[in-house]
This record gives sequence, structure tokens and C-alpha cells, in this order.
Amino acid sequence: MTSTPTLFGDTPIALVPAHTIAEFPVNTFLESIVVDADNTLFITSHYEGRVIRIGVDGIATTFAMITGKATGLALIPDGRLLLSGWDEQNTSVVWEISTEGTARILVSLPDAIFLNGITPLTNALYLLADSYRGAIWEIDVAQGKTRIWLEHPLLARANHDNEVPAVNGLKIFAGHLYASNTQNTQIVRIPIQANNQPGEPEIFVRDVNIDDFAFDAAGNLYGTTHVFNSVVKIAPDGSITTIAQAKEGMVGTTAVAFGRSAENLTHLYVTTNGGMSFPPPTGLEPAKVVRLEVGIEGLPL
Repeated sequence: MTSTPTLFGDTPIALVPAHTIAEFPVNTFLESIVVDADNTLFITSHYEGRVIRIGVDGIATTFAMITGKATGLALIPDGRLLLSGWDEQNTSVVWEISTEGTARILVSLPDAIFLNGITPLTNALYLLADSYRGAIWEIDVAQGKTRIWLEHPLLARANHDNEVPAVNGLKIFAGHLYASNTQNTQIVRIPIQANNQPGEPEIFVRDVNIDDFAFDAAGNLYGTTHVFNSVVKIAPDGSITTIAQAKEGMVGTTAVAFGRSAENLTHLYVTTNGGMSFPPPTGLEPAKVVRLEVGIEGLPL
């Protein structure tokens, strides 16, 4: 796999304070992160099929294990987790993980290809990216039912021989679903209609390689750039600023989520894979969880 080092070459830089709070062995692919109301972090380790918990004490423990690969993660209001990925037969599935860490398969999606990011649409309905099908699934958690919410060319891969995911991260802000299309270096914006159905997608930002992302309360988007080893801030007008780079621990950034510290300060938590997708010249690094001080409130959970 190759990248284009100049994609963010002219992007303004305004670095924020960064603190590494956890490290994991080289070749650990941390994939997704969510933060609950108590500032407990839940993180997926993709190839291990592991969900890691980091409490306020800063200690990382194994919260849940599945037989397969783990990708996207979302919180259910009652404290359970939804986890997307593949089972041991490589069938696309979504697990439900109890508050005690017990995992069970909620739904199987044999027609899905590469399940990725998850975000809530309502308390019972969740949207789930299918990175290779170029679609977004809707999951009814209460009934265990699934259907295609939207399948569209703006969500699809331009090159099916390229393994880079298309639709990847999903988040809702101000009545729109935002979806990163990593392979096409775009962020797509989709109106959500009154009946919770999608309107016509449009391109929000071009020429930006984004994996996962999160919004602050002012509508700024904070995105991980994965092989570009950084986190960028995208303002509502589409302007881009780099806020953290490799020297801040951003080698192989995969996901972000807002949370609070013990001092009740808002922070942005970032996960990395240490460069597994595109190793830096200095070689692979340990996977990390890094806290960025961005100085603004994130969206409520």
C-alpha cells in the first residue's frame, strides 16, 4: 500500500498538548474507541478480537473477547456495547456486549462485506458502515433486525483492487450524517429526514484522508488520518488544521472520541496502530492511546 505524503503538506499546523495514557505491543491494531459518561474508555483491538477497558485509574484490562475480528464500537444508552466485525467463519456480524463483558452475536449480516464504524440514529436504531459494499446498514437493536439504510456511489470504492476502505467512520451532527470515504479522500454529508431516512448525499470536504472522527459542540470535526500519522481539525467551513503529528504519538491514527478527565476537563482520546498499515521510515511503534487537550466541549454521548 502506498500513500501520498503531500496530501496534508500545505495544511496549517496548530499543535495541541498531547499525553500518552497507554501503550500496547508492536503489531497491536487498535481500531475503535468509545468513552462512557464515567470517562471509561472502551477500545477494540482488531486482530485479537479484544475489547480493552481503561478506567479512570488508567489501567488497561481485557473487558471482552470474541472469536473473530473486531472493528466498530458504539455505546447503547443502558451501558451495553455494540461491536462490529467478523466471526470465525468470516461472516459479518454484530455482537452485543453486556455491562459485565459477556459477548453474544446480536445479528449476522451475510450480505455485508466489511463492517466498520457504528453510530446511533435513535436509542434503538444504529447505522453501520460497510466499507467494501459502499453502503450503510441500519440495525434495530431491540428487534435484532437489519436492512440497508443507504447504498450510494459516494460511499463506494473508486478502485476495487485497492484495499483501503471506502465508507468508514460515521457521526451525526445537526441533522446530518457525516461519513468518511477513506479511499476516495472525501467526507460525505447526508441529510437525515424527519422519518429518519436519508436524503441525497453530497461531498462536504475533498482531498482529506479520514478514518474515524468526532465532532465538538461547535461543529468542528476532528479526524484521524491513519497512514498520514496525524489528527486534523476541520472547521464547519471545510478549512483544515493539523493539531497533532507523529511526534505527539500519532503514528497510524485510527479513531477518536471525546471524554473527560478526573478534573472534569474535556479531552479528545486517540487510538493508533503504530504504523501497521504503512510503517514509518523509523519502523513500527507500539500502539497507543493518546489524550489531546483541544480546549472545547465534545458532543454529548
